[in-house]
Amino acid sequence: MSGHSDIISPKSDAAYFLKAALVGVLVGSLATGFHAGLEFLFAQYAALRSAVGTGVLPYLISIAISSVCVAAAFLLVQRVAPEAAGSGIQEIEGAMEDKRPVHWASVLVAKFFGGLLALGSGLVLGREGPTIHMGAMTAEALAKSHKVTSADHKGLLAAGAAAGLAAAFNAPLAAILFIVEETRRQFPFGYRTYMAVIIASILSAAITEQLTHTGPLLVVDVSYIPVWSYLLLGFLGIVLGGLGVFFNWALIAVMDQFQKIPKGLRWLPALAIGGATGVLLNAFPDATGGGEDLVHHLIVSDYGIIALVILTFLRFSGVLFSYASGVPGGIFAPMLSIATCAGLAFGVAAVETLPVETDFRAACAVAAMGGFFAASVRAPLVGVVLVMELTGAYALIMPVLVTCTTASLTAHHLGGRPIYEELLERTLRLAGQPPDREPDKTPVQLGTRET
Repeated sequence: MSGHSDIISPKSDAAYFLKAALVGVLVGSLATGFHAGLEFLFAQYAALRSAVGTGVLPYLISIAISSVCVAAAFLLVQRVAPEAAGSGIQEIEGAMEDKRPVHWASVLVAKFFGGLLALGSGLVLGREGPTIHMGAMTAEALAKSHKVTSADHKGLLAAGAAAGLAAAFNAPLAAILFIVEETRRQFPFGYRTYMAVIIASILSAAITEQLTHTGPLLVVDVSYIPVWSYLLLGFLGIVLGGLGVFFNWALIAVMDQFQKIPKGLRWLPALAIGGATGVLLNAFPDATGGGEDLVHHLIVSDYGIIALVILTFLRFSGVLFSYASGVPGGIFAPMLSIATCAGLAFGVAAVETLPVETDFRAACAVAAMGGFFAASVRAPLVGVVLVMELTGAYALIMPVLVTCTTASLTAHHLGGRPIYEELLERTLRLAGQPPDREPDKTPVQLGTRET
């Protein structure tokens, strides 16, 4: 510590926190611009499909546009920044472990424009993946502008990632907890770095809310449910735990199958997936897109069990192939929509067969969002808080906590592992750098590392 006296000086703390604040402001602004671009593309694409009328023509136009956009996004990523494919969270974790290179400028270009092309085409991917990765790259640019210690550097990367998540969902508390639970192995916990994450998350969410004038994205009006029904939600958590483990396995398996395709031909699956998306945009639009708008629509609508099961399957399959295509995009939002479909199906069955109120249907949807997230990402507290911030359904905090806990326990006992841990190991393996697979059994203890 003697060689870094600036670390403990109040002036240095103030300068570091100012840099974290700048990260939050910049990431909030960038994320808002990215979201505005997506909304514009969605609106223009929908207007074009509507303008051409009915029949075969809308299908042909959608197939052409979506296939070209997805293929273009894939080629852009491959030529500019291959690490920009997917959500990028595993790349951030790898960088914080000093195992992955960071090329912030090229990643920002590929992630922003590739993300607009891929998500704007209707793929089943979330906008939070690009904003998290772009947030970390923005922080990297600021970290490079002035020399900082390794711990401070990693702290800023984490702050940028948290700011990106906070902006994507207007969920600053979930973003902070995401760093605590998801990057517990990589994040250099300490007063400076932890406060930097908090500052960046708050300001990013504040900038986004000020620019967009939006509150919780998926407001759900649900009253309290009886305590005895927690048993049903515990069972739902067990089901979601198994589904989360299967989702993780299936995602890696599909990506590995795509990896077997000769490198020069990997744009063909992207072209085909875009074409299939173009068909679904007309035939079954609920099966396309990230699902942020779909979640609220499903909860307030009156879908039957069969329709919900079919939609669960289509969106489950859609995110697997969309993510494996190699374009920028996240899995958080699609996971929330998949869980909503599955939870609603469970809730409808319960309402039809058991003495529970109609509100229990919506309660199952909200609880399932947290449970599926907890099972796949293995961050149960993030699952609870994210769902609360998204829906505003704070009356359901106990039911959601029950579902997230049982889902996470089930996933653990089934041998499942966190999805981003698996994705990072896969990335390192493909890069010829076998990772150390040492299970993390150390509980999070804030402030126990020197920074």
